[in-house]
Amino acid sequence: MSKAVTIAEAFCPILFPIIFEILMRMLEEQCVFPLPEPQDLFQASQMKFEDFQKDLRKLKKDLKACEVEAGKVFQVSSKEHIQPFKENMEQFIIQAKIDQEAEENSLTETHKCFLETTAYFFMKAKLGEKEVSPNVFFSIWHEFSSDFKDFWKKENKLILQERVKEAEEVCRQKKGKSLYKIKPRHDSGIKAKISMKT
Repeated sequence: MSKAVTIAEAFCPILFPIIFEILMRMLEEQCVFPLPEPQDLFQASQMKFEDFQKDLRKLKKDLKACEVEAGKVFQVSSKEHIQPFKENMEQFIIQAKIDQEAEENSLTETHKCFLETTAYFFMKAKLGEKEVSPNVFFSIWHEFSSDFKDFWKKENKLILQERVKEAEEVCRQKKGKSLYKIKPRHDSGIKAKISMKT
């Protein structure tokens, strides 16, 4: 056994709280909650596809109004003052139309995926509704995720306590098996010899 190992064994009671703290941090970093966070599911339950569709229709209407207003400005502006405004506005409107169309397609695809997911879980629309609402679907998952997270935290704590007990036992065993005794170091230099004479 090396001298470094025996020194470490002697400092085991001192180092153990530090090692415990490091172990706690590592375990927390390694254990990633496997489900969506409950607050994310709660936020998802509050959304409505109709609201998004309404907002996109309003955005499209506002974009058309912006294009009409820009056209009026182009007509009344003199050729020497129209640039770079015309070029910048045309680029802006083209990009805005592309972005707006992409958002509409994304919303349509998301809505389709949501309906497929609800069908996969055999969820039926409430009486009088044409489809399952995100509120109904995600509220159930929110409750499940919240309960699961509570149990998951308790289980992780138990696992950590077991690992700590194992580490303590290893530390006790190492301390008991120590072949070397650590003796205090005696000064043997000039300073020690002078202090012995006085």
